[in-house]
Amino acid sequence: VFLSLQLFGTIVWILVASTGVPLPLLQGWVMFVAVTAWFLSIVFLSVFLFGYANRIAVNWNQADFIFHGATFVFYFGAFLLQAATTSLHHLPRKFNSTTQERILSGREYNISIAASVCAL
Repeated sequence: VFLSLQLFGTIVWILVASTGVPLPLLQGWVMFVAVTAWFLSIVFLSVFLFGYANRIAVNWNQADFIFHGATFVFYFGAFLLQAATTSLHHLPRKFNSTTQERILSGREYNISIAASVCAL
């Protein structure tokens, strides 16, 4: 489970970072969730790999449940924000401009779809 969290978190992180991040308020939270969950899962995995789980008196089943529950809630929120960003692709970047520049280009739209799917 940790490795899938690492893999999909890294993919979301890369995909969002590869766009121009046109809506920093929405996509900033997505990046925060992806990076934080990635880092915490590395820490959690290291605790088990290096044998610290035997030395620390913690109910690891409960800690694992809480960690994955919180990660699910945050990633679901990130998915909703990323999907909202993706759904706004047809809006113009500047409302008072005569140019037809969109919030997301065709390439960024496709990347945003992939990031939404991986965040789910």
